[in-house]
Amino acid sequence: MRKVLRTIPVLLGALVMLFPFAWTVVTSLTPDGALLSSPPDFTPDGAGLDAYRRLLETMPFWRIVFNSLWLGVASTALQLITSSMAAYAFARLPFPGRGALFAVYLATLMVPMQVLVVPLFLEMRAFNLVDTYFAVLAPTVASAFGVFLLRQAIAQVPREFDEAAVLDGAGHLRVFAFVVLPLIRPALATFAIFGFLASWNSYLWPLVIIRSPEFMTIPLGLATLHGQFTTEWNVVMAGSVVSVVPILVLYLFAQKHVIASVAQSGLK
Repeated sequence: MRKVLRTIPVLLGALVMLFPFAWTVVTSLTPDGALLSSPPDFTPDGAGLDAYRRLLETMPFWRIVFNSLWLGVASTALQLITSSMAAYAFARLPFPGRGALFAVYLATLMVPMQVLVVPLFLEMRAFNLVDTYFAVLAPTVASAFGVFLLRQAIAQVPREFDEAAVLDGAGHLRVFAFVVLPLIRPALATFAIFGFLASWNSYLWPLVIIRSPEFMTIPLGLATLHGQFTTEWNVVMAGSVVSVVPILVLYLFAQKHVIASVAQSGLK
């Protein structure tokens, strides 16, 4: 009986969280004439994929999806490399001012992106990089949150493993690559999801730096679907459904590591 009582609130919470996505899918399948029906219908008459067809005809949507995919993968890979190396240095290498430098690095988390947009744009314009893939990617190469998360994970790895590898003749690079990284795979997977999600949903910086349609990302593409006077909401929702699919696939592949990371942090 207790198990049932504990399960019911979880199921109710899951239904509340899934309802917006379910409504998005239903709206994307709803024909134009039924969009303004009252009350809203979860089983609209004439439901079909017409909104998806018009989405592909309105814009080069697959090119936009490809842009977001490769930028997200590149951004995530670069953040994993830079953040894991910096985290290893902060967790394992003693040097003067390490604590103060780490505190300053964490303080950058409190600086909102809106404050950095203008100096970043001026910097990219000075290097003639406006309206390029590199300009979109450059501000996401490093992540203070990633350094913090991975440093905490590395700090939980017993130093005895490092010492055993050093006795076998390993240097810092081999200890980092073959001892530490395999032991923090759950944290790496968790950060990879956060990093990819941040890049995938990024809107402000691409809006400022991108001019050409061929460099457009999904958030910018979805924004162009909103008309000045009218908006085809079923087409907008069709684009939203397509934009959610890669995130769901990524989480399905990495959920085991995410759960392991949460469980490990809870045990510690």
